Amino acid sequence: MTELVNLREHGQLFIGGELTDPLGQDVIEVISPHTEEVIGRVPHASAADVDRAVAVARTAFDEGPWPRMTLDERIEVVTRIKDAFAVRYEEIARVISSQNGTPYTSSVMVQALSSMMVWDAAITTARGFTYEEGRDGALGRILVRREPVGVVAAVVPWNVPQFTAAAKLAPALLAGCTAILKVSPETPLDAYLLADIVTEAGLPEGVLSILPADREVSEYLVGHPGVDKVSFTGSVGAGKRVMEVCARNLTRITLELGGKSAAVILPDADAASAVAGIAPFAWMINGQACVAQTRILVPRVRYDEFAEAFTAAAAALKVGDPLDPETELGPLVARRQQQRSLDYIRIGQEEGAKILTGGGRPAGLDRGWYVEPTLFGDVDNSMRIAREEIFGPVICLLPYGDETEAVKIANDSEYGLSGSVWTADVERGIEVARQVRTGTYSVNTFSLDMLGPFGGYKNSGLGREFGPEGYSEYLEHKMIHLPNGWEG
Repeated sequence: MTELVNLREHGQLFIGGELTDPLGQDVIEVISPHTEEVIGRVPHASAADVDRAVAVARTAFDEGPWPRMTLDERIEVVTRIKDAFAVRYEEIARVISSQNGTPYTSSVMVQALSSMMVWDAAITTARGFTYEEGRDGALGRILVRREPVGVVAAVVPWNVPQFTAAAKLAPALLAGCTAILKVSPETPLDAYLLADIVTEAGLPEGVLSILPADREVSEYLVGHPGVDKVSFTGSVGAGKRVMEVCARNLTRITLELGGKSAAVILPDADAASAVAGIAPFAWMINGQACVAQTRILVPRVRYDEFAEAFTAAAAALKVGDPLDPETELGPLVARRQQQRSLDYIRIGQEEGAKILTGGGRPAGLDRGWYVEPTLFGDVDNSMRIAREEIFGPVICLLPYGDETEAVKIANDSEYGLSGSVWTADVERGIEVARQVRTGTYSVNTFSLDMLGPFGGYKNSGLGREFGPEGYSEYLEHKMIHLPNGWEG
């Protein structure tokens, strides 16, 4: 069995670019989901620490150099941040895997190198963005400017902590904002690596603070009157609460929430290609991904063929120690998440769905928060296991009659975040993609392009991340009326 990490202990908080003693006394203990042992300790940020972080961010935005630098100067600093991920990707991947159970082999790309790609894509977007333009208005000439929104509170989850942090911090910093990053108590250790990186990159004083804390302190942060913009990734319930709190101050908000995405396999699809393409993204991050393809829609005339193929794919997944290079599915992040998956497996059986493989704890893994990769067959879209986000390695196989019914099932959800279609006819796949009400969609692949807009319809969120659409979330729009006859 591979050793996870040496005990990592941090006694200070990163506030405004400096490691500083916390104002509170509480400590977060980080528990390995594989061994159930303590692998780290960090301070738990208090409301007083939030006040301090917001104050330095406010001063840095209102008076400091960062918003007043040229774009090229900010890009130089952010490029150094991006480059550090390429150098330290193995350490970042290992630390994140030790905290949330992502298999290390996939963590290298999903947790570390993909985060680097987010920083890089944001630089490309910032370079190509139009910050000021003249227009002919209805009453004369106008000048339209895009200016940084101000102090940003970025609240990120435990499943892809550096990826989601990059999705918020990269555009915010490039736009000229200052930021407070609130990290999850399950995964605070990698945040200290980020603190090292931004310090070495030369990010000016006050521009970034990083606070590990629970929901109570998060609520205090997003409701703080000194915050101009909140970007939140998490559950629908938490997102609704964040929206309520932000409404008090009319704080600008972006919400990236849950999903129950459908992979639609059309009757003409090649079975081997479809199964090979879908399976890794059904059980990705041990099923703990908002974009995971958790509803697999298969034509009823080929149901038995696909049920057998997906069952074999799930049963073949190697479950175990997340730092073992051969592991394909690791433990869930916490005992509560393990129990949640096991509860849904029981619910699915009570609803009449059939377990094709999995359904419990893996044999021989009595310690750690493991759940077998589980596939349900004969699922009806009215069942709770098909409608509610489980956030674990539990996948549903749903039969359908014709293409119209498949689109109807895909759209019959309170979510609309991701999805895919698999077919021998790409044009037909694109037509299906146009009909499914979801923020991102893939044809014969699964992808999340960081130069295009990512976000959700319905309960999957508000606003967008990535691309010029996501960059705009960190900018205010100003109109300047010009005098008649002025042609500057």
